[in-house]
Amino acid sequence: MLVEIRHTPAAPLLTTAPGDRRLYSRARFIDRQVLNARRYLDGLALLEPEEFGTEAVQPTIAHIRAANVLVRDLHAALARDVTEMSRVGAALKADPGAAPAGFLHLKDRVYLQTQEAEKLLAFYRGIFTQRTGPFGGKLRGVDRIARNCYQAVWMGLGRALSVPAPQPFAYLEDGNGPATYRRGVRLSKLGKRPNPFPLVKVPQHRLHNPWTLGAIPHEVAHNLQNDLGLWEDMPKRIAARMRAKLPPEAIAVWTRWHKESFADLAGCLLIGPAYVESLIDVVGRTKSRTAHFNPEGVHPTPLLRVPLNCSLLRRMGFQAEARAFETAWNRIYPPALRRNLPRPFRDTVEAGTTLMVQAICYDPLPQLGNRALAQVVSFGHRDVAFVTEAAHRLARGENTGVLPERHLIAAARLAISRKGADPAAISRNFYATLQRV
Repeated sequence: MLVEIRHTPAAPLLTTAPGDRRLYSRARFIDRQVLNARRYLDGLALLEPEEFGTEAVQPTIAHIRAANVLVRDLHAALARDVTEMSRVGAALKADPGAAPAGFLHLKDRVYLQTQEAEKLLAFYRGIFTQRTGPFGGKLRGVDRIARNCYQAVWMGLGRALSVPAPQPFAYLEDGNGPATYRRGVRLSKLGKRPNPFPLVKVPQHRLHNPWTLGAIPHEVAHNLQNDLGLWEDMPKRIAARMRAKLPPEAIAVWTRWHKESFADLAGCLLIGPAYVESLIDVVGRTKSRTAHFNPEGVHPTPLLRVPLNCSLLRRMGFQAEARAFETAWNRIYPPALRRNLPRPFRDTVEAGTTLMVQAICYDPLPQLGNRALAQVVSFGHRDVAFVTEAAHRLARGENTGVLPERHLIAAARLAISRKGADPAAISRNFYATLQRV
């Protein structure tokens, strides 16, 4: 026997009356948007130190506070808009004939600001949380090298300057070489807000091989140039030093290269010949790439970066090392490759190199207390003796004592060159030493 089954339409959740405003209404839409906006605001939590591991590796309180300043600024702006959104929504409900355009504009702005805040928090949580993983100790070690570079410069100034804080912060990002974001520069990662402390980006392969960390003094030097007030002033000083001695076309090239040249030369002053050896590892590529000249580029052609630093090494008293580096470099990349350079620049390269070293390293600067950069910080033969002893200690897994952290890079390179221990052991001892200091 067939049984007829009758389907009864389900009753609406709120009402069965067609057109009943309790089913949905403009007022309910307004209330829901205001509720969501308030919830967005309530969910915008500050960063807490406990999120990021133990004190031994976590970001410093100063770094967390600096990030939270940006979060608070966003929170305050969002709170103002949520309050205004609530007020405009109440007025809309009281006047059913009023146009909702202003309310909808506020809704969009609140949503976009919420996305921006989440993006900012995700960035900081991302780089801070790296300290809780396997790279935490190594990144903290890079922090200490960067801090030591700052200490060396600030302690050598001819006059007391306010100490910049927070210190540089290292984070891991693979896929490209090391890089940095200066203090105060506006970053898209931060919604075009000023970066509150220097960020030093390090790829995994550099952390794995600490003797390749000569890039750290280079990236830190970019921040030193910025924090010392030399970012805008240095190209003017280079041009003044070269005026009447080089053609204008050559001066234009050298001044365009001031940032990367400053970072290279400062790196050499900070860790000595090891910096040039590390630089060769990076810029020594195919002949076409190493000899490439970009007329608009801010990076010097790799072909000339090694000779520029060798010119400084000679003035620092390392003539034999400079000669050895240049001899090997010229055998791989003969000077004939300079034919790609513009003629007015090419014909004056040697003179320009000498003047560049003079302007950046040996001319007194008011920002340095009327001292030259090479007077503020430099690497000498006494430092070689310290580095040599430290290389033996690294190879044996012993404490390197009070050796400045930046010199550990040179010590690791020397230990590798002398094959004093397995590379994995040298890497392990390098970071263990940085954890102890």
